[in-house]
Amino acid sequence: MKTISSWTSFGGELAVFDHDSAVCGCEMRFAVFTPPQAKDGPVPVLWYLSGLTCNWSNVMEKSGLQRVAAELGLMVIAPDTSPRGEAVPNDDGYDLGQGAGFYLSATQAPWSQHFRMDRYITEELSALIEKSFAADMSRQGITGHSMGGHGALTLHLKNPKQFQSVSAFSPIVAPMDVPWGQKALSTYLGDQKSDWEKHDSCALVRKQPSRAHILVDQGLGDQFLDQQLRPDLFETACAEAGQDLTLRRHEGYDHSYYFIASFIEDHLRHHAAALNSL
Repeated sequence: MKTISSWTSFGGELAVFDHDSAVCGCEMRFAVFTPPQAKDGPVPVLWYLSGLTCNWSNVMEKSGLQRVAAELGLMVIAPDTSPRGEAVPNDDGYDLGQGAGFYLSATQAPWSQHFRMDRYITEELSALIEKSFAADMSRQGITGHSMGGHGALTLHLKNPKQFQSVSAFSPIVAPMDVPWGQKALSTYLGDQKSDWEKHDSCALVRKQPSRAHILVDQGLGDQFLDQQLRPDLFETACAEAGQDLTLRRHEGYDHSYYFIASFIEDHLRHHAAALNSL
C-alpha cells in the first residue's frame, strides 16, 4: 500500500492509497477519512460506494462529509467503482466496464478475470483496512449512491453481520427490471435470471430481510427515477418481507452530489447511532 495524497480536515485526515489487488488482478485506489478520535483507539467504519463513472473523489470532494464524520468519530472508506488499467477489459458505454463494476463478481469472459468488486470490498480491502488503520471492524456500516446504493443494499443484505447498518442515495434497487441493471447483469453474469437474483435488492430482501433499519433518500427531480431507479419496487418488497425501511422522497432534488450533500449528515448520524449501539 502506498500513499498518493493526504490532507488534514476537521482534525482528521483524508488520504488516498494505491495497492496491488490479488482479487481484481490490478492496482486499485481507495480513500479513507480517519477522524481525530482514531488517535485514541479503533473507531466505527462506514463504507461509501460510488455510482457509475465515479471513483473515490466524488464523495470525498463534493459531499462535505468530513465535518460530521469528524464530530461523530466515523471512519469513512471510499473504494473505486471497478478495476482499472490497460489490461482490464472495458466498454464504450459509460454504464459498463471500467467505472461500472456493479459490486459483483463477474462469471463471463473477459470480465471474470478482474471484475470481482463484491469480494474485493468484503474480503481483500476489508482485511487491508483492519491491518492498516484504527478501524473497529466489529462495527461497520455501508452506504452509497445510485449503482453504489445498489451495492450498499445488496452487500448488506448478503452480509448483515459484516455491515450492520445500511443506507442509500438514489439506489438502483431492481437491476433485473431496469436497463442499467439488465445490461450489466447479462454481460457480467450471463442469461440465467437465477444468477441475477443474487444481486437484486428487491429479490434479496424478499428472501432474507435483515434486522437493520434501512434509510433511503430519493430526489423526485431525479432524471433516472422512473426508468432506472424505481424505489417504489423496493418499498413494496420491504413491506412484503417485513423489512424496516424509511424511504424519503424529496421534491426538486436530482441525481447529483448537490442532493447527496444536502442529506449526507442524516446518513452519517443514522449509521453512527446504529453502530454506537452495538
